Amino acid sequence: MVILSRLGCTSIGESRDQEASAKVREVARLLGPGSPPVRWHMVGQVQRNKARSLARWAHTVHSVSSVRVATALDRAVGAARAEGRRRDPLRVYVQISLDGDVARGGVDVSTPDAVDEVCARVAAAENLELVGLMAIPPLDWDPDVAFERLQSEHQRVRRSHPSAVGLSAGMSNDLEAAIRHGSTCVRVGTALLGPRPLRSP
Repeated sequence: MVILSRLGCTSIGESRDQEASAKVREVARLLGPGSPPVRWHMVGQVQRNKARSLARWAHTVHSVSSVRVATALDRAVGAARAEGRRRDPLRVYVQISLDGDVARGGVDVSTPDAVDEVCARVAAAENLELVGLMAIPPLDWDPDVAFERLQSEHQRVRRSHPSAVGLSAGMSNDLEAAIRHGSTCVRVGTALLGPRPLRSP
């Protein structure tokens, strides 16, 4: 991470809050004062009980998929700002489930009222900023089909939230398809850092 930062990569994604909290401090220490700030992105699933921790280190969260999580983050970021732990609102992408499997994270794209409810809650929050939408294609889907569906939903949401121009889509194996369908943020890990080591049982 330090090498990437020194090469000019100032946005870094983390999928696990517990690992990220320590990593944020260590990277800041190694880079030293005067270095360009690293913007840390939470790309893994978010639980309400992690809201306070995320409010301290995350610049952006890509995976909000419920009103309850949005509310918890709004409160936690508000508290962090009041305590002087952060200055800016938390940038938020609302995660969409393209196949309705909400266990994998995301609001079911086939329920637009539910998508609108979460987007509206984020947009109305004093301490959150609605950036746009995020989705991960189902494993058995053609990436172009998946990202076309996401792009269509993004266009629909922007009719109510025109400033939500962000589209977080595409990883190492499908980023080209995502860019073809309007992605403004690709989440590339494996292509840069190699596969993540498996955890010991």
